[in-house]
Amino acid sequence: MSKHRKRKKHESLPFGTLVPVGEKPGIEQVLISNISYTPGFYNENCDIDINNLAKEFTPDKFHWININSLYDLDLLKKVGAHFGLHNLLLEDILQTEHIPKYEEFDKHLFITLKMISVSEEGTIDFEQVAIVLGKNYVISFQESPGDFFDPVRKRLLDASAQVRNKGSDFLFFRLIDVVVDNYFNVLEHSGDQLELLEAKTLDDSEESNLREILSVKKDLIYLRKSVFPLREALSKLSKTESDVVQDNNLKYLSDIYDHTIHVIQSIETYRDLVSSLMDLHLSSISYRMNVVMKVLTIISTIFIPLTFLAGVYGMNFHYFPELDFPYSYPIFWLICLVLAVVMLIYFRRKKWL
Repeated sequence: MSKHRKRKKHESLPFGTLVPVGEKPGIEQVLISNISYTPGFYNENCDIDINNLAKEFTPDKFHWININSLYDLDLLKKVGAHFGLHNLLLEDILQTEHIPKYEEFDKHLFITLKMISVSEEGTIDFEQVAIVLGKNYVISFQESPGDFFDPVRKRLLDASAQVRNKGSDFLFFRLIDVVVDNYFNVLEHSGDQLELLEAKTLDDSEESNLREILSVKKDLIYLRKSVFPLREALSKLSKTESDVVQDNNLKYLSDIYDHTIHVIQSIETYRDLVSSLMDLHLSSISYRMNVVMKVLTIISTIFIPLTFLAGVYGMNFHYFPELDFPYSYPIFWLICLVLAVVMLIYFRRKKWL
């Protein structure tokens, strides 16, 4: 089963009103990390105070600022004020139920997407990630601690790595790429589930199989809802003429777009497979029901002549010539057994049994 949020109702508020949406995770302390780097310089501060962020930020270096919570409004307002982020952008960051989207502002670009993972219990979890790209900085906002960005952090340690030498826009694309690439792990998990369900459905038609099939179907619906709009967002991003993106780095975006298309095609394939499994499950139930009905029909057919004989000799008439014969009772049973055996042999030859 998946971890899906229930949509909450909210009153209509003015544009740019900052109201957290979604279930707040239990985070005791919001952590802000900052990685400052150039081709020849690297420094990482894993726990900085928002008031000291200005000291960390210098225009001659590239910066990746990561914030592990979307629910501290004061913090969000201070970050927005420091980097000149529009209130509409901040509002979108808080909208954790929002579909993936891309927005372009005067001095920065903004994208939201879903970070999807498979938990240890086998459930699929969805988390909102918002990423802002500025002239020499990237800011990533997460709902809670924990992400898939460790490979990027390790690459930043290498002075010869592309991510250290190609500017903040390359880091922006790389973070999106890591999130999209992890979709394949989620799809692999769903594919394994479908293979197991297919084998179980062929073996039996228990009701629990149908519940599991519907659960996978629900997962795929959420996956499609999370990935399908991302294709349009990436398409808009590829057409940007913003100064914060270098033209020679846009080619890397096409690779992310291709991966997104591949994910969407896989989701559609799995959705078709789920529909086929549901049909197989219902057909299996129908087949088993037909087998049961056939057996019951054969039993009823065998007992029709026996019931007729029992009905005839069970009539309350005064005189039955056969009743005076000494062997009438065993002869009656012999006739019944012979009739039953003959009918069974006939059904077997007709391959009805």
